[in-house]
Amino acid sequence: MSINEILSNIGMTKYRLAKLSGIPHATLSELCSGKTNIEKCSGETLYKIAKVLNVSMESLLDDRMTTLARERSYEYGLPSYLQHDLDVYKDAVSKNSTLIDCYWGELYGSINMAEISDRLITPEHADYLRQKYLWR
Repeated sequence: MSINEILSNIGMTKYRLAKLSGIPHATLSELCSGKTNIEKCSGETLYKIAKVLNVSMESLLDDRMTTLARERSYEYGLPSYLQHDLDVYKDAVSKNSTLIDCYWGELYGSINMAEISDRLITPEHADYLRQKYLWR
C-alpha cells in the first residue's frame, strides 16, 4: 500500500507525517510523488514512516519487491564507519581470513555504536545486521 493511500485512509497530511516522523517534508513529497523510489530509502527512514503510520515496514514496500531489494533497504545509508567494517567483514568471510574473529568483533562494535551510542540505526536495523552477518 502506498504512503498516499495510507495517509488518505487515516486522514493525515504529508506535513503532519513529516513532523511526527522527523523525515523532511521534501523527502516525503518525493516518495509520495514517485520521484524517489521507496526501495532506495534506508531502513531507518522506512521504520520512522511505518511507526508513525502504525503499519509494518513491509507494507510500505511494493508487493513485487524482491527479498534482495528489501535487504538493500537495510544496508543502504549506513554510517561510514559501519559501512567500512561491514565491507571489511564481508571481504574477510569471502577470503576465509584467519582474522575473521577480529573483523567480527569490529563489526559487532560498530553495529552497537550506530544503534546505542550514535542512534543512527534503529534496534530493528541493528538486529537485522547482526542476524545476517554475525549470528550464522
